Parts: sequence; C-alpha cells; structure tokens
Amino acid sequence: MTLAYLAHYTVKDYESWKGDWELIYGAPYAMSPSPGISHQNLSGEVYYQLKSALSACVKCNVFFELDWFCLDDTVVRPDILVACDYSGEKLTKAPELIVEVVSPSSVQRDENLKLELYQKEGVKIYIIIYPDIKKAKIYEWVNGQYLKAGDFFMQTYDFSVLECKAKIDFSKIWSD
Repeated sequence: MTLAYLAHYTVKDYESWKGDWELIYGAPYAMSPSPGISHQNLSGEVYYQLKSALSACVKCNVFFELDWFCLDDTVVRPDILVACDYSGEKLTKAPELIVEVVSPSSVQRDENLKLELYQKEGVKIYIIIYPDIKKAKIYEWVNGQYLKAGDFFMQTYDFSVLECKAKIDFSKIWSD
C-alpha cells in the first residue's frame, strides 16, 4: 500500500473522537487502559518531586497526563510534563520537560517516534522511565538535538527549568 492511501488526521478530527487517543503526524494511536498501580505510584512520585522542586517557580507548572497540541496533526499526552510561560486552556507551546513511563505497548513509540517528535519540537529534557528494570534514560536538548545525559538508576538528576533549579531522586521512585 502506498502512503497516498493512508488516512491522515488533524487536530480537528482528534477533538471529535471518543475515548483516549494520541495523534502523531496524522496517525492515530489508541491509549492503553489506565496504568497499573506500580506505574501510578512511580508517576506520582516523579510528579511529587517535580511539583515540590518547582513550587517556587512562578513561570512553570507540572502537569499529569495533559494533552499537548504541538502540530496541526499531532496531539500527545505525556505521563508528566513541565510547561513554562504558556497561556490559555490548551497547551500549544513545547514543554520544558517531558516524562514518559514506558509499558510494553508504548516502549517503541516512546523510544523512537516521541523521542524524534520531542527533539524536533525543542522539548529541553526528555526522560524515559523503564519501571521493570528501574532505569531512566535522560536526554537533553543541545544545539537543536538530543544528547543523552545518561542512564539513571539510583542517582539524582539535577537540572534547571528556565532559571529554576530542580532535581529528581531516582532512588525514591522505585517501589518494590
């Protein structure tokens, strides 16, 4: 089949769909059912650490599963994101930081398609968390491309969002 016959959807189409979807470069992706308890606990701990670290940062907010309308044919819903200097009810500006907690059904999309999208759109920090192996890969946007800051297991990752300092202590996010 040639690409000419593949459907290409837009944000307008997306806004009329029922259920939970992401739309990436015009292609629809059904969201998995709600995450399990360990995924929720891990995401909650990361959210809590970011929210606490950035509580004094008046320009930035931490969001849990918020749609980002980044292109006319792309809407993604990261697990956690940090948005700064935005306006309105819909997020249309690139977040400063995105965290994705992978599951078996999302790992390929998170490692490839979303990494490419987030890099292209200028997301400054992209964190991919692998709960099963208690590992986080962190990418930082430098000169228009991602450079891998490292693999984090039990370490603390210190970073800045605009002029605000923050950190994530990965030793505290893994539940046994």
